[in-house]
Amino acid sequence: MVQYSNAPLDLSFAALSDATRRGIIGQLVRGDASITSLADRFQMTLTGIKKHVQVLERAGLVVTQKVGRVRTCQLGKRGLKAEAEWIETHRMLFEARFDALEEIIMQMQQEENDEPAR
Repeated sequence: MVQYSNAPLDLSFAALSDATRRGIIGQLVRGDASITSLADRFQMTLTGIKKHVQVLERAGLVVTQKVGRVRTCQLGKRGLKAEAEWIETHRMLFEARFDALEEIIMQMQQEENDEPAR
């Protein structure tokens, strides 16, 4: 069995598979946030939110900085360009296949309508 691997995409999609982590990204789009404020926002423990942030950090989607006792999160610099391109490529492939299927169905319906009644 052939295994395809694209480690950065794998990490990103795995990180984004969780609703809380997508919510964290959504929060950080609005501006930087501390771990404490994210924990409050998502009604989670500090430990729980830190684990989610670590997954996002490993994927390069979030970076954190500690100043004193406050750890602040912000969006990573790389963004989601590679992920968006992957999705768009596959969306176009799916769309082409569905268009081809629709054409076959229309041809079959036309042939059925053109057959003489028995």
